[in-house]
Amino acid sequence: MILIADSGSSKTDWRVIHKDGKISQYRGVGFNPYYQTSEEMATQMRHEFLINLESEIQEIYYYGAGCSVDSRKQEVAIALRTIFPKATINVDHDLAAAAKATCGHQAGIACILGTGSNSCDYDGNDIIDTRPAPGFILGDQGGGGYVGRKFLMDFINEEMPIPIKEELEEKLKLTPTSIQEHVYRQPFPNRYMASFCRFITEHKSDPYCYMLYYNSFQEFFKVHVMKYKNYRDKQVNFVGSIAYYNSDILRKAALDSQISTNLIIESPISGLTLYHQEKL
Repeated sequence: MILIADSGSSKTDWRVIHKDGKISQYRGVGFNPYYQTSEEMATQMRHEFLINLESEIQEIYYYGAGCSVDSRKQEVAIALRTIFPKATINVDHDLAAAAKATCGHQAGIACILGTGSNSCDYDGNDIIDTRPAPGFILGDQGGGGYVGRKFLMDFINEEMPIPIKEELEEKLKLTPTSIQEHVYRQPFPNRYMASFCRFITEHKSDPYCYMLYYNSFQEFFKVHVMKYKNYRDKQVNFVGSIAYYNSDILRKAALDSQISTNLIIESPISGLTLYHQEKL
């Protein structure tokens, strides 16, 4: 049996390829070795469905946020090995998942727009170039945490339309104090800030909410896509909930920047499953 995982900071999609070829799936919480220790990840994993499969899984292919360097990959591998001591464990960056799922064996640019953001230039077999991805404080343009942070800053500074501010106060009981409590005193502030993207997406017919996404996508193109050689000659693909549920705005922002978009999918897990099935 093979276990495949695509993990972002907010959620993880798991797929199990059983011996008879059947596939089971599960969606759980996200993991990120930049913000969690191997012990913390292992503890959380034990609350997932994985514990029931510990004696059956033979191979694990884990693609995750924060797994761009060997030391972080090792943190995840240690967590998985705690639960699956006999399995062969492979840990790779979530960019590899995005590239394999959207580009296949064709050259192109693969981008992630979920809670965070990232990108790579892919030659059909390997990632040949990437851009810095310094996290939600120093980067993540276009990602949910970035958009949500701007949204909350506008709320605190009274820079958003009054009807939207009043709705946040009435329906979500939002206050500057509650924002600061979550951002500075609670774990995973990036998840908290990204959680407001559901509200923003539901109100994207409002020019203010529309432009929050549009401007953030333009910033992402500027610091990521436009830095790749001959980017205008390449198809640009996206994975992630922010890209998927706001694909109309994303495609318009790309068109205005003379960027050619191709696939926009919510999760790469289906493509990854096919990729590993072909290798069996």
